[in-house]
Amino acid sequence: MKFRRLLLIATLLPGLGLHAQQSPKTDTVFFDDFKSPVLDRAKWNVEVTGNTVNDEQQAYVDSIATIYMVDGNDAGGAVNGALVLKAVYKPGFTSKEQKKYDFISGRINTRAKMEFTYGTASARMKMTAGAGLWPAFWALGNGEWPGCGEIDVMETVGDSSWTSHALHGPNYFGNTPLVHRSFFAAGTDVTKWHVYSVDWTPASLVFKIDGKITYTVTKPMVEKYGRWAFDNKKFIILNFALGGGYPAGYNKISKPYYGISENTVNKIKAGQAKVFVDWVLVTKRR
Repeated sequence: MKFRRLLLIATLLPGLGLHAQQSPKTDTVFFDDFKSPVLDRAKWNVEVTGNTVNDEQQAYVDSIATIYMVDGNDAGGAVNGALVLKAVYKPGFTSKEQKKYDFISGRINTRAKMEFTYGTASARMKMTAGAGLWPAFWALGNGEWPGCGEIDVMETVGDSSWTSHALHGPNYFGNTPLVHRSFFAAGTDVTKWHVYSVDWTPASLVFKIDGKITYTVTKPMVEKYGRWAFDNKKFIILNFALGGGYPAGYNKISKPYYGISENTVNKIKAGQAKVFVDWVLVTKRR
């Protein structure tokens, strides 16, 4: 069944190079199509809020309220079911550090369960639009940030017309110069299914949306700013942040929450703020 699923993905999306699943030169390092009724804990860790970063407004929790699976009509077009990360309004929620939040959400990673150096990482996703909704699909190295290196394959801060790619490392972090907004063609946006991917080699990172190259960063480009931090193992992260520095820097909203509009708060209260993930795939050339 898994082979048929991979073959279907390869057939539908040849521009991504996923046809390489049938080639002896490429191996599947990691694949999850979220068809199980619950999150596969052999593949994923669930993160729980410790120290909140970026002035984000949510607490991450390990709960079926924020991380769960759907299938059939509830999967929104995902063939074999999908993962949902959901933002929930929960005023007064208190973390174990005794910090209070009005929102909870989900974040998962593959740290120590699947880590890779070089290859192609892809995810098929769709998400709710709304000022301050900040989902991301990214890869991070072990060790102290930003020296460990961060690859942001897909981020959106609520403007449905674009997503961004970025790299963070020593002397190019935070408001990094290595960032690019990719605008969608007319007739589509972040609320529709798209495949977000990065091809990572020792010399470059090539970002794509639906198989089309949207941004390329080479090692010499990075080394204008600092050390190339992309020769070490990375793990995958999927998360759904709310508000914080990146959204607020774009939308200039400070109330009712930092970086989050009143309209978005109403979407969260109505249970409409969701990120759907059909599958995640990592391949590597032999």
